Amino acid sequence: MEIKVRHNGADLKAEAQLIKDTLWVHFNGRTFAVDAQPAGRKRNKAGGGASSDKVMSPMPGKVTKILVNPGQEITKGQAVLVMEAMKMEYTLKAEIAGKIGQIECQIGDQVVLGKLLVKIEAAKA
Repeated sequence: MEIKVRHNGADLKAEAQLIKDTLWVHFNGRTFAVDAQPAGRKRNKAGGGASSDKVMSPMPGKVTKILVNPGQEITKGQAVLVMEAMKMEYTLKAEIAGKIGQIECQIGDQVVLGKLLVKIEAAKA
């Protein structure tokens, strides 16, 4: 959906989509995730994004780029893959340093919210 945003006195447009309990808003070249649950309700952490040793789909969309290979060493915060959703690109990053285990998707795959995309083997300290 398209929404209007007043920013520094100017009316601008933003793209937004509600997926489960998260409102995804793309505005001014940036994407924001807003908790859309009523105040006081406990948030379920099972949604998408990077979760320790797994990179999960934060929303339904299409995998457009896979930036890593199985066995590759990665650092925390390194880009792992790119998805397209709501006519925008989202770069998913590793939450931990380690080695890429399995890649559970292919370029062009349509994925659902919460789908496992990449497994990461944690770096040994």
